[in-house]
Amino acid sequence: MIEIRNVKKSFGEKTILHDVTATMEAGKCNLIIGASGSGKTVLTKCMVGLFKPDQGEILYNGQNMLEMTDEERKQLRQQIGMLFQGSALFDSMTVEENIMFPLNMFSNLSYKERRKKANEVLARVNLKDANKKFPAEISGGMKKRVGIARAIVLNPKYLFCDEPNSGLDPQTSLLIDHLIKEITEEYDITTIVVTHDMNSVMEIGDRIFYMHQGKKQWEGSNKDIIFSKDKLLNEFIFASEFLQGAKEMRMLEEKGESPANNQ
Repeated sequence: MIEIRNVKKSFGEKTILHDVTATMEAGKCNLIIGASGSGKTVLTKCMVGLFKPDQGEILYNGQNMLEMTDEERKQLRQQIGMLFQGSALFDSMTVEENIMFPLNMFSNLSYKERRKKANEVLARVNLKDANKKFPAEISGGMKKRVGIARAIVLNPKYLFCDEPNSGLDPQTSLLIDHLIKEITEEYDITTIVVTHDMNSVMEIGDRIFYMHQGKKQWEGSNKDIIFSKDKLLNEFIFASEFLQGAKEMRMLEEKGESPANNQ
């Protein structure tokens, strides 16, 4: 669990985060959504320690990261997995070597043990035959899965995903969403996903935090969104007339009042 308490962050005279409070739960996909400039990226960077908030607390399982020693913070970061927007694989390394990279940096395992571990997580993301290929030889969806494998190879307690479906077709995006959710539940990870993909929101959004102009405007589950009366949230998610109509139909279905039932 990650708790954010009254976090504020400014750059010069411009305030980016206004007193943000939220709880990211373990074993669930916690999604941060919002328009560009809403503060979601700055909030995420504060959570992983890249930015220091001007005010507030960020607690990892009850421990305030902002009060940790350098050694404690280093140990915490070894418990954090990162899936970057562009996968961020090393072009000169094979898939297997990319996944072994965190093990080389932070573990005392032998080469044989590191290689075995890398291939175990490759199998978990359904890429057991890609270990000797280079990033240029695999598809975008496969690169994302390699990125996920590398992110979980150290058995993290926390997983941060930055736009995991960026650049992917809808079918592949759905596969990545399901994989992230499966791994989150299987390993009881506190997963934080920053996304613009509304399919992801509706598919895996156990907890959703909608940011607007640096404030947490709304929070709830993907089911709560259907019945939300928050005007700003609805304008963001159901921007088109088609989606507005889809929301109305879904609300009727949930109430057992679908037009199909009235025929």
